[in-house]
Amino acid sequence: MANDATPTPLHTHIRHADSMDVIKIQQLARLSWEQNYAEMLPPEQIAYMLENMYGERTLREHFANPNYHYLLLSVKDARGWETIGFIGFEHGYELKTTKLHRLYFLKEYTGKGLGAKLIAPMLEAVKHAGDERVILQVNKRNAAARFYERMGFAVYDAAVLDIGGGYVMDDYLMEYKM
Repeated sequence: MANDATPTPLHTHIRHADSMDVIKIQQLARLSWEQNYAEMLPPEQIAYMLENMYGERTLREHFANPNYHYLLLSVKDARGWETIGFIGFEHGYELKTTKLHRLYFLKEYTGKGLGAKLIAPMLEAVKHAGDERVILQVNKRNAAARFYERMGFAVYDAAVLDIGGGYVMDDYLMEYKM
């Protein structure tokens, strides 16, 4: 007898994003932040951070930087392919270090193993670039910190960072050693 609780495997596709994907990245960022950060951050701070981190000029600067990369993840269902998440990382952020700046999914796709599907090609790219570690920042109240630990990242420090506008980020600093 089949177990009705067994999840159906998702068909996925990962591709490198380019400057034509700015609007898609902005849309995914807005949706995922509004869904995932609503309990951690006030709406005004979410709006402020989205404008500063995902404004068109900022994203275009990322795409102009040959060390900055975005990967988009899409899933296929009965309606077709839908882009539901992305990762953004930068080689050479520090000496022999890549920084994982962004990893976001629409809320209904969290907890389905999709984050690992984007971490894996990032780690391959890090190896190819010759970097020896990956660093990231994650809000101390964000359950994603446990995901990163499962992926092999470890907390090496914590910081409260002034991001302007009267807001701070209260984050763990994590690293993955290659």
